[in-house]
Amino acid sequence: MAAIHDLLAQVQDQALRERIEKEIEKMSKTKKFGLVFEEHLPECTPLYDVKIKKGSIVAKKAGYINDIYEVVDIREKTATCVNKISQETEVIDLESLIAVAQFGEPIYPYLKPIDSVSNAPDSDLWHTLIEADNFHALQLLEYLYAGKVDCIYIDPPYNTGAKDWKYNNDYVDGTDVYRHSKWLTFMERRLKLAKQLLNPESSALIVTIDEKEYLRLGMLLEQMFPEARIQMISTIINPTGTKRADEFSRTNEFIYFVRIGQCSIEQVAKVKTVASNVEVHWEPLRRHTASNIRDAQHPNQFFPLFIDVNTNDIVEIGENLPFGTDISTVEPKENCETVWPIRDNGREMMWGLKRETFIKRLESGYVKIGRHTPNKPQKYSVSYLASGTIEDIETGKAVITGYDKHGAVKAYYKDGKKAIPTTQWANSSHDAKVYGTLLLQQILPDRQFPFPKSLYAVRDCLNLFIANKPDALVVDFFAGSGTTLHAVNLLNANDGGKRRCICVTNNEVSDAEAKELMEKGLKPGDDEWEKLGIARYVTWPRTVSSITGKDSVGNAISGNYFESEMQIGAGLKANAAFFKLGFLDKTAVALGRQISELIPVLWMKAGAIGMCPELSPEHKHMAIYPQNKFAVLLDEKHFSEFEEQLRIHPEITTLYIITDSDAGYREMISGYGDKNTYQLYRDYLDNFRINVGR
Repeated sequence: MAAIHDLLAQVQDQALRERIEKEIEKMSKTKKFGLVFEEHLPECTPLYDVKIKKGSIVAKKAGYINDIYEVVDIREKTATCVNKISQETEVIDLESLIAVAQFGEPIYPYLKPIDSVSNAPDSDLWHTLIEADNFHALQLLEYLYAGKVDCIYIDPPYNTGAKDWKYNNDYVDGTDVYRHSKWLTFMERRLKLAKQLLNPESSALIVTIDEKEYLRLGMLLEQMFPEARIQMISTIINPTGTKRADEFSRTNEFIYFVRIGQCSIEQVAKVKTVASNVEVHWEPLRRHTASNIRDAQHPNQFFPLFIDVNTNDIVEIGENLPFGTDISTVEPKENCETVWPIRDNGREMMWGLKRETFIKRLESGYVKIGRHTPNKPQKYSVSYLASGTIEDIETGKAVITGYDKHGAVKAYYKDGKKAIPTTQWANSSHDAKVYGTLLLQQILPDRQFPFPKSLYAVRDCLNLFIANKPDALVVDFFAGSGTTLHAVNLLNANDGGKRRCICVTNNEVSDAEAKELMEKGLKPGDDEWEKLGIARYVTWPRTVSSITGKDSVGNAISGNYFESEMQIGAGLKANAAFFKLGFLDKTAVALGRQISELIPVLWMKAGAIGMCPELSPEHKHMAIYPQNKFAVLLDEKHFSEFEEQLRIHPEITTLYIITDSDAGYREMISGYGDKNTYQLYRDYLDNFRINVGR
């Protein structure tokens, strides 16, 4: 509907415009069923790094980004602008304007280094945080990592109506009748790109949500990932509940797991973090369900056990009793209780093991005698170890520490029992207040962030799919406070993995903060405004603090990670680089400048190994970065020298060749089949342009 209103504004005849408005109002009251998407042209893209000149399309920094002007003249510090809709002329201060690109107009992204933090060797892999509108960042990531991402974890806006997200540069509140369709449109455009990133052979998409949009999200995921296995779980994030007027207190939220290809749920430690030395689980020998009632089809699972009443030892195992034969026909043994699988109500059941199997397990110490119950139909409780548990013992996952007086093993899981979690999670470590809000307050004592996720909830979600992928690539394009990157580092610290995380977040301030800043005369893009944005005020400081172990004011962070001896203040062995996604003016950028801006992008595509390098003045013909394992041929005339450098540095695995000749490119790479090779056109911007037809 937004597109209709934009077109309506161009109708000059007031009477006609009012008639059309009435018809639109009638249409808007009709209801559709199913997924309804807002039909509109996406908002214009602000180009903070593009110089404004005559002919530029611009908008006011403090205005509506789609309210655009064309610059017809520039005089000193002012620009004469014509509004594209009203055609009215206005003289505006240049400092108040920003260049914009309309939908469908190509834009040319680059990554501008902002900061970095290192607590590991430079040669190790580097995480990256990108400050950007995630839609544009995803388009760039599609070029870099299409089909290579192992797991995407996102915590998108919940669309609660409390102005928790922006659509077309405006916060969406509960009074917006189109907020659900807007949210669907917003999510669909981003999930389409996210799908291109996921490894089609084996990967997972994880999305958290609450009751406001979980139904629509489920339908959207089913629609977009018809080939995937999709499951939703419910998890307790606030045991005491969030109180709401005239509503049930909310204690939980939902998590969708979308499994692509052969992606399986790892046999990992239960979502509930368990302590070390957990005893193995003993199964009751007597079956208990209706399907396990004694019958003729299972004659080998109904036999007596003779247990000495003085020693509580099994002294004899009787023969299988045929179906229809009464248990009273079996002769008792002196000083023994005869034990049958009988429920308290007298119903005859079956044992969980056949007689022959039971004997073998008894001899191996895998049967345990329990409590004596002489007044019940079953005189003793008896339990056994299941085959999976026995396998864990025999493979060393569970350790035998001794035997009880009856010969039953005492065995424990040193690192916790491994099992697939259920669809209902109620784990103390997932409490978002304790391990989200309060933990973040420890890390950033001088700042606030609403509703951060529990660090351990995110860790456990990721662990389900990348526990056995120590080199996994993880992406979060709704990075928020930076919990996902923190969780990846925690996983790596636990098992020595080298998983890499790419996080994307904008640098927005809240609606209330924006109003306060504008009252002070500040505008988006001003330093005072930008330093309070989420990326620079929360996400990156948290990343730095979690790696260094020092809080935002420089003090060592106290305490240990949950049920771990690992001190938070010791920091995590990792490196991270912070970039801002910017846009270049194609006509105003010289070739050398283009390549300089390109280096961080090429570094990321080559695997983000070592600290991101720079293009130095001496790199006239080629740029060789052995520490980063990539090289760039800037001038194809110097290919022979380039080859010599590659012989000197066999550790280089990624090559970028700048040439407009496809045939020449193929000839140059013919001898490098063992390396990753990419052609870059002399005008590299053609390789990376985005925003076209999306």
